[in-house]
Amino acid sequence: MRPPHLGRLLAVAGAALVLAACATTVTGKPVSVYDDPFKVGGLQASDGPTGLRPDAEPPTRKVTDSNGGKDDEIAGQSVSDIETFWESVYSDTFKGQFTPVKGLYSWDANDYDGSFCGDTTDGLINAAFCEDDNTIGWDRGVLLPSLREANGDMAITMVLAHEYGHAIQKMARLNKKGTPALVAEQQADCFAGVYLRWVAEGNSPRFTLNTGDGLNNLLAAMISFRDPLLTEDDYYGTDDEHGSAFERISAFQFGFTDGPSSCAAIDAQEIGQRRGDLPVELPADQTGELPVTEESARSIVEALNILFAPKQPPQLTFDAASAAKCPDARPSPPVSYCPATNTIAVDLPKLQKIGTAIEGNENVLMQGDNTAYSVLMSRYMMALEHERGGLVLDNAEAGLRTACLTGVATAKMSKEVSTPDGNTVSLTAGDIDEAVSGLLTNGLAAGDVNGEAVPAGFSRIDAFRIGVMGDENRCIKRFP
Repeated sequence: MRPPHLGRLLAVAGAALVLAACATTVTGKPVSVYDDPFKVGGLQASDGPTGLRPDAEPPTRKVTDSNGGKDDEIAGQSVSDIETFWESVYSDTFKGQFTPVKGLYSWDANDYDGSFCGDTTDGLINAAFCEDDNTIGWDRGVLLPSLREANGDMAITMVLAHEYGHAIQKMARLNKKGTPALVAEQQADCFAGVYLRWVAEGNSPRFTLNTGDGLNNLLAAMISFRDPLLTEDDYYGTDDEHGSAFERISAFQFGFTDGPSSCAAIDAQEIGQRRGDLPVELPADQTGELPVTEESARSIVEALNILFAPKQPPQLTFDAASAAKCPDARPSPPVSYCPATNTIAVDLPKLQKIGTAIEGNENVLMQGDNTAYSVLMSRYMMALEHERGGLVLDNAEAGLRTACLTGVATAKMSKEVSTPDGNTVSLTAGDIDEAVSGLLTNGLAAGDVNGEAVPAGFSRIDAFRIGVMGDENRCIKRFP
């Protein structure tokens, strides 16, 4: 959110996340496997083990300069597994034959000696594909241990699946000289999603990945690795651009649900269409954060009234206890919606807590004002669902529909909205990432009228993304 300026309050809300034919004729409403709220990209949502199998096949690749530790073991097994996958499917999508990378290298960023891809590895906390000599390397001293500690063993696998995605790009000749780094990076995120779906399907001889907490942890790792927020003064669209957390997760989801061809389709035009009017840099000398207050919450609701013009706008109250008196819905703090009274009840202290900014450094899940405001917007969109009539509000599909509509509302705020109280509400860079982080960690913006949300963060974020890239009708049709 933008802070008050020249008598205006600039509140922000958002950004920087196949059916086979048959000969039998059937009647009834066609339903895609991807519309089941208890499935993840068509796969059954599940708990269970995630990580290296106890009976994993031995690695097929040797790691040069390895110290023989656990991190290098997982990394070596990861690359071996990734190559097993691509060897089996590469020719289904791309011309020619799959050829493994020439070598794997491990280093310790804390050591003075060592080099990779022509550069010193001293202080090189990174994993990378070296196009010059067709190799992949990683830092076992700082990077891999931090990934494992924050997001589990499979976070290492995901990072290396991304780096191998760059090798696939080169092999398939997807990009010409001068292709923006943003395109290459999101293609690689997409290829990582393709491989990890194969693991989630139970096909890997080395790894398992459940579609509950296991996949949630991978998405958390992806959210933490995002481009830093830049101001208008220092944003140049440089060759080092990787994309926001929302963009990276979107690319990953394309690969996970639609396969390698969706990755090849990612280009500058596609990314431009996906970005639309979403802001990618902050106003000069602004943080994009506005403290959560009664005034700012009222401004958000007033802006939504203008954008959606409901016949009966919901009433806003800060009497949190009133939610317990609702006859047809349970409280869902910090923001509750009561259909019977058409009232949104806000527990302001709790809303402020989830809206307190956490510095968005790499490897840290983002939190900020729109982590809170997106929850407020979700309850407002629930009021619009109620006004529409004919929509069930207390099931899993309702939660995903609400997340989708929250995405619609967030995108609409990419342009400034002047409210009757003299304030202005608009989207700033980082806000969508804050909403996505909230969807993953607490799921509040994807809750039904009772605050119940589907367990898979992937599904919650996917629904939100559909809304950001679509409109109200698309949400209603997808989650009727």
